Amino acid sequence: MGGKYRITGDKYPRMRRPRRRSKMIVATVASVVALGLAGWGTLQLIDVFTGGDKTASAADRTEHCASPKPSAPAKALPKPGKITVNVYNATTRSGLAKAAADELKKRGFKIGEVGNATAAYDKKVPGTGLLLGAPAAADGSFPVLGTQLPGATTKTDARKNAEVDLIIGKKFTAFSKPQVAASALTALTKPAPAPSSC
Repeated sequence: MGGKYRITGDKYPRMRRPRRRSKMIVATVASVVALGLAGWGTLQLIDVFTGGDKTASAADRTEHCASPKPSAPAKALPKPGKITVNVYNATTRSGLAKAAADELKKRGFKIGEVGNATAAYDKKVPGTGLLLGAPAAADGSFPVLGTQLPGATTKTDARKNAEVDLIIGKKFTAFSKPQVAASALTALTKPAPAPSSC
């Protein structure tokens, strides 16, 4: 050959070195191993933060749910006929206490005093009503009477008798419908279902 590519005795044309396949294989294997370790580590972290072995926890839940728990006992609430209610009007509307007392009597409650609220409560009950009674009424008479007037607030005093005062407030319009009140009362006397963790 002539020209600049002519081979003489002291110069050889440059040639690329052959690639070493072993280095490429080692690099590929190392990458795969690194990715595998990273994935395994991620799964371990997820397992730690989500509560362990899903199979075991599912088995525990199934075994736990298989044995039913007894429900909480029903509350022993007094019947409306055992509750004496004093009805007082704390609003500016006349005749409200008597009308409310007549309605409660139709629903089975005993009626005590009926009239205007004392100065301590007159025109000072902003809601639908206030139920006032002895501390024992909080778990007995208050819930039963409260089914007739949802939203009424409760307060205890130092009285010794079991009578309950219903002080009618400014927002009072009417008692609950008899069917709604009866359903609410039935729900109060039913046993509470045991909480389920399944």
